[in-house]
Amino acid sequence: MRDLDLQTLRLFAAVCDQRSIARVAEQESIVGSAISKRLAQLEDTVGTPLLLRKRRGVVPTPAGETLLEHARTMLASVGQIERDMAAYATGTRGHVRMLVTASVMAESLADDVAAFLQDPAHRSIQISMEERVSPDVVQGIREGSASIGICWDAADLSGLQTRSYRSDHLAIVAHESHPVAQLPTVRFADVLGHEFVSMPALSAVQVLLARAAAVEGKTLAHRVLVSNFDAALRVVRANLAISVVPREVAAPFAQTAPVRIVPLSDAWAQRRFAICYRDEQALSPAAQLLVQHLARASAQEAPEALA
Repeated sequence: MRDLDLQTLRLFAAVCDQRSIARVAEQESIVGSAISKRLAQLEDTVGTPLLLRKRRGVVPTPAGETLLEHARTMLASVGQIERDMAAYATGTRGHVRMLVTASVMAESLADDVAAFLQDPAHRSIQISMEERVSPDVVQGIREGSASIGICWDAADLSGLQTRSYRSDHLAIVAHESHPVAQLPTVRFADVLGHEFVSMPALSAVQVLLARAAAVEGKTLAHRVLVSNFDAALRVVRANLAISVVPREVAAPFAQTAPVRIVPLSDAWAQRRFAICYRDEQALSPAAQLLVQHLARASAQEAPEALA
């Protein structure tokens, strides 16, 4: 059997519903002879009569009834395909993969993504987020393993397109009984004599601290090595060491734990993040909508957060 033509099946179903070739011809702005020719070709394709011609119109034969049932199923599926593809084209459906740093994940990104997905227009969009250190975020975007990356804007973003995202403020977190906890603010150089809870060597925070210590001709005294901020804060709560953690991450923890947040006065303690991607025009519509949403969220960031 030759392939069935969808337009012919649409006309066949319409003729069966209307019981008239003339009425369908008028509705479709097609001459009746053209519809009759298509229907004759359809009967030739399936090898059996599909319509009985009567004085007041046409009715489907038993074979025609069977084909009509299949035709309606096929046409409904085609209609769903068209709607689904239209949804992808407008960005209302799709899967967006992101690579993000621990700081971004621990701070505002989850809330921003949740707000995006709560929009009824985005209910069919899926977003997956994978945590990586900044160099790996950039490498992953360059290699195409994800559409969008968010990392510290001091990373090597050459060759990528970027938009500004949010900012954070690094601070010392210390147990309330620790000498550093009694200070209103502090320079990083003045706390280098204390033991630290440290993050992985390639994490953005750890790279920044190592550089700052090197400028002072010193190295960090590592007492505990952990993989994330939550673990670092628990170590500080146990009064084993102090840590450098974004103020935005530490603030909720400090409300219930015996720890103090001491702002760092160093200029580098305020960090800005960047959304990065290879080519905005090549992003899927869903990814473009997400980038626009995150950029708007950044633009609405409270002025005091940028001070």
